[in-house]
Amino acid sequence: MSTPAAAAEAAPSGGGKKKLIIIIAAVLLLVLIGGGAALMLMKKKQHAEDEDGGEAPAAVETSHAKPKPGTPPTFVPLEPFTVNLADKEVDRFAQVGVTLEVADPHMADQLKAYMPAIRSNVLMVLSHKTSAELLTREGKEKLAREIQRESVRPMGIELDEEEDEEAAATTKKKKKKKKAVESPVTQVLFSTFIVQ
Repeated sequence: MSTPAAAAEAAPSGGGKKKLIIIIAAVLLLVLIGGGAALMLMKKKQHAEDEDGGEAPAAVETSHAKPKPGTPPTFVPLEPFTVNLADKEVDRFAQVGVTLEVADPHMADQLKAYMPAIRSNVLMVLSHKTSAELLTREGKEKLAREIQRESVRPMGIELDEEEDEEAAATTKKKKKKKKAVESPVTQVLFSTFIVQ
């Protein structure tokens, strides 16, 4: 009698293992189907975004969330620049210290990753300036706008160039309105500015 009792106990446990295997297989199948559906939806969404906006660089796709009020900005200081100026009559040079203000620390890390290209762009802008341009307040403000534009260019962000009011008025009539691109660099600050 002991053998039929052992056989009776073995039968329910074997059936329980089969049920467990079937349940695990069903759950695994549901997870695979759900993952495949999610992947298909993500690809479809990405394809729709590519059609709407054309080619978008990866750096532009990152969100530039506005900081919460009371949150201090992040500053990215650049090493001082020393350049020969474009004066023709006499050799003049400028030593300029620049600090970029950004809204969030994540963007500061991205700027640091592109620092060699950013420094090169700023040097090119500075080397094409004359001492007369840099000595006026308007010249410094224009330089700050140009540095702001050139500091985000390596990341694939193109800001509109500032033009004279008359030229801007005529080009606005000719061109369609573009969506304004918000710069992750909120302000360009000068820490030193020496022209000799």
